[in-house]
Amino acid sequence: MTLANTEPQALTYECETGNYHTFCPISCVAWLYQKIEDSFFLVIGTKTCGYFLQNAMGVMIFAEPRYAMAELEEGDISAQLNDYEELKRLCLQIKRDRNPSVIVWIGTCTTEIIKMDLEGLAPKLEAEIGIPIVTARANGLDYAFTQGEDTVLAAMAARCPDQAPVVETEKKERNAIASLLNFGKKKEDVTADEAEYVKHPPLVLFGSLPDPVVTNLTLELKKQGIKVSGWLPSKRYTELPVLEEGYYVSGVNPFLSRTATTLMRRRKCKLIGAPFPIGPDGTRAWIEKICSVFGIEPQGLDEREAQIWANLEDYLQLIRGKSVFFMGDNLLEISLARFLIRCGMTCPEIGIPYMDKRYQAAELALLEKTCHEMGVPTPKIIEKPDNYNQIQRIKEQNIDLVITGMAHANPLEARGINTKWSVEFTFAQIHGFTNARDILELVTRPLRRNNNLKDLGWDKLVREETKI
Repeated sequence: MTLANTEPQALTYECETGNYHTFCPISCVAWLYQKIEDSFFLVIGTKTCGYFLQNAMGVMIFAEPRYAMAELEEGDISAQLNDYEELKRLCLQIKRDRNPSVIVWIGTCTTEIIKMDLEGLAPKLEAEIGIPIVTARANGLDYAFTQGEDTVLAAMAARCPDQAPVVETEKKERNAIASLLNFGKKKEDVTADEAEYVKHPPLVLFGSLPDPVVTNLTLELKKQGIKVSGWLPSKRYTELPVLEEGYYVSGVNPFLSRTATTLMRRRKCKLIGAPFPIGPDGTRAWIEKICSVFGIEPQGLDEREAQIWANLEDYLQLIRGKSVFFMGDNLLEISLARFLIRCGMTCPEIGIPYMDKRYQAAELALLEKTCHEMGVPTPKIIEKPDNYNQIQRIKEQNIDLVITGMAHANPLEARGINTKWSVEFTFAQIHGFTNARDILELVTRPLRRNNNLKDLGWDKLVREETKI
């Protein structure tokens, strides 16, 4: 008789090919131009980049998007044309047609290869045309596709004011707005609203989220007496949050490590290293960590989380005991795996394009703790995975669900493997307590679809057609 090892297993890390099998990071324009309402994004690249943007964001054509493609011709690439004059012509056209508060230049692989000095051109042109120009590198040579947002936010962090400019007219406007918001309220009610907050250092949250999610997370912190001083990015470029030395900052997405580094090193802010607010467990841990930094005892989180889990039971019955495998695509893999393991799934492997262990340290610790509490083996984390080897491992382990990039989904489905596009989690609302149901709606959809096919007897027909 042997004594079983009750010690929790440590996470193991490997690195394989060094290739990124993801979308191009210029796709970040898709959600950033909608988030920053007074912005205009100018992607500087070749026709290939333009084709990608047209296909990836073609469904938004009727929304009059605030982005454009500056296509490099032979004359640009061979340095026969003057970069400054060409960009000036385009930016003046943008100013005339749209008059944005900021123009964001998105550099691509081509601008990197031909060494186009966007950072050097931007300040001179900005002074000449009178519109701020923010330069961000989003090339597919160095970044996974969600990291395009990371480079944009890191560039914008440098533009945040270090103190709030308050002139007399602004004071009057603010007083007028405050009076409007408090119209009909008694004086004691207004005072009570302000008294809900605990006195603590300013807190700025960073990460691009839809407005309803921003409101939701802000209110969750308000329940604990924590006031959010601002978000990066804000709805308008002119409303970027104030960032002074000593301000506290916290990220809401795992792919914002460059932004976090910029905020700490250049703006001298203090980073709150917390798990990310994805799933009820992650949201609770995120709030608890922020509360602990400010010396606040969190209230009502046990009941809040228990209520959410109870509401998810119909979905949990579908996935409990099943296995999930992440091939690696959008850098949300660690957080999603942790949540699904808490839901009762097992996860033998997490592929991820890029891993910053410092920025994701709290999330990794929560993943390890979750595996121990759920009594399942810890996943193997593979950075820059080799897709061919992954497919062999998926076959050997008889995985129930594979979360993968769009390129691999159909080939896997043809081999009888259930898949879910990882890009859908990027565009869905997955943060906070209330959006956990949306995550499980996406995860269980292929499983529910296959169950319905079996009930109809179509699964046999599909297998026969696949053989043909």
